[in-house]
Amino acid sequence: MEESVLTSIKSMLGLTEEYTPFDQQILMCINTAANALTQIGVGPIEGFTIQDKLTTWGDWIGSDVRLEAVKSAMYIRVRMLFDPPASATMTETLKEQLAEIEWRLKSTIEHPEV
Repeated sequence: MEESVLTSIKSMLGLTEEYTPFDQQILMCINTAANALTQIGVGPIEGFTIQDKLTTWGDWIGSDVRLEAVKSAMYIRVRMLFDPPASATMTETLKEQLAEIEWRLKSTIEHPEV
């Protein structure tokens, strides 16, 4: 079975699949992050949204293993929106990681032959 976007993001945030009080807020953050990633060329050109835990990573990015970093980029973006770190140092570290991941994803999409 393919991995659910919502379930895996919740897990990275330290929440279990069964804990649902924040699902709507997390879904909103996921869709905001998906929009930002779509703008750098990740996923379908017409955009992508998820409504529930049935949407999988494969539904969004297919089976291209070169795009696995999308999961990390999605987590960082959702974390920064949903549960931002209290530490300015941690915030800067996450921003730097996100910038590098997104640069690499964009490079992979723009230069698939590499």
